[in-house]
Amino acid sequence: MPKKSQAPAFTPAIIPGTIPSPETFTDGLPLPKIIVFDLDYTLWPFWVDTHVTPPLKAKDNNTKSVDRIGESFTFYPDVPSILLSAKSTPPHPITLATASRTSAPDLATTLLKQLHLPPSLATTAPSSSSKVPAGKRAYDIFDYMQIFPGDKKTHFQRIQKASGVAFEEMLFFDDERRNRNVESLGVVFWEVPSGVSRAEVDRGVWEWRRRKGREAKET
Repeated sequence: MPKKSQAPAFTPAIIPGTIPSPETFTDGLPLPKIIVFDLDYTLWPFWVDTHVTPPLKAKDNNTKSVDRIGESFTFYPDVPSILLSAKSTPPHPITLATASRTSAPDLATTLLKQLHLPPSLATTAPSSSSKVPAGKRAYDIFDYMQIFPGDKKTHFQRIQKASGVAFEEMLFFDDERRNRNVESLGVVFWEVPSGVSRAEVDRGVWEWRRRKGREAKET
């Protein structure tokens, strides 16, 4: 199990009244209709089916979970603000989904329910009418969830069927290069070998714009 690290403490710098967001969320240029995230080593720095020893218990106002042997688990530092800002982005919130091939889907779901988006983050973003309740469960912020072992093309086919959104309007963040095969469907894949951050989200969105020829404002 070479890919193991302690989950980082969540200590974002928060400007009162704002949610720190990727720049591409507010630059007025086109955005994907759905942004999809892997879980392990993408939203959090561990394999939930390998590193977590159940049961899990929420701690520190639901900003982390602790397993049976006392190990702590939480998101990469930028993740809560990315998720919140995606739902507070003018003019419309971004649809969010998960696509994970973990062999412990129930444990992953439990963790998403126990981890809350911290109340210290603002409930609204500037120039946005969309509101996100403080302390919202991470589980509740996702519109579509596909968590089961297998080829991720199946995950995306299910997301597409449920949402009605074309594959070409989807952007996928994942740490494993093998999952790039979803591009055969029309999805844009962006590899995040060190997990999701605001900078990685911006790079992924710009790649989606470049590949789809949508690098200018649209009327």
